Amino acid sequence: MENKDLNTNQSVQPKLDIYSYPYVKSKESTKSLMKKVIIALLPAILASLYFFRLDAIKVILISVASCVFFEYIMQKASKKPIRIGDLSAVVTGLLLAMNLPASVPFWLPIFGGFFAIVIVKESFGGIGNNFINPALGARALLMASWGNLMTSYTWPVSLTDSLSGPTPLGVLKEGTGSLPSLVDMAIGRVGGVIGETSAILLLVGGLYLIITKVIDWKIPVIFILSTGIMLPILGVSIELIPWHLLGGGLFLGAFFMATDYVTIPTSDLGKIIFAVGCGVLTALIRVLGNMPEGVSYAILIMNVFTPLIDKYIQPKVFGEVK
Repeated sequence: MENKDLNTNQSVQPKLDIYSYPYVKSKESTKSLMKKVIIALLPAILASLYFFRLDAIKVILISVASCVFFEYIMQKASKKPIRIGDLSAVVTGLLLAMNLPASVPFWLPIFGGFFAIVIVKESFGGIGNNFINPALGARALLMASWGNLMTSYTWPVSLTDSLSGPTPLGVLKEGTGSLPSLVDMAIGRVGGVIGETSAILLLVGGLYLIITKVIDWKIPVIFILSTGIMLPILGVSIELIPWHLLGGGLFLGAFFMATDYVTIPTSDLGKIIFAVGCGVLTALIRVLGNMPEGVSYAILIMNVFTPLIDKYIQPKVFGEVK
């Protein structure tokens, strides 16, 4: 039935918004993509098990099991198809665990899994509909609610001098204490969350995702470069930049969370703007904020800006001419 304007009695055509998204069929499934992400995370996960031993195993298993359980319960309760087999909940659980200290009590990853899956993911329609990264959303809530537990960082048990203490970024922030060597920073012999283990192995996993075309290189590379460029602009000594780049969750965030398909812009220019924003915000929070780390909040803020970026930065429609 046609819509008619009551005043003019003329047909009124519905207004449609046409987007130029690349609707291209692919043999890749969600499950195959998630498998590749898990493979990319494995080197860093194995390193965390070596450095943090049973504590890391406990946090990872509880986090993954919680996310899978809550996704099953939500999909069952809402009478949706059960999709835990696509492994997206497993990846969310792994990323959540990588953002937690190895010393957290068992109930913390359970609550984090509940928030990530039930509130951030399933309440907004499930996979493909979340407006922020679920694991980072859960981390932000846990940090705001139980900051003392989330910042009780442990050091690798293989170190004999200390089992606890400030992280390298904490030393940089406070300006007191001694920094570990860059070799220790690279291989993961430092304190922090589970995912701060071994920047080199996170880089290896990230390169695997780029080579297998699971992620676009633009976001992680520009994210890291923007952080490194912004830090000296804010007054950080050039000599300290390597510690900033290797420390904290920069590599984990840049390769594994800032590249979430759902929460990033669709156009190449939009991805560049997104990545630069993440880098600038990370540096601002680290230098001017009251926390030594800012990767998670930077990504979450840019996730929220993604719809605005997509609104104004649209790729040219195929075949379009001026």
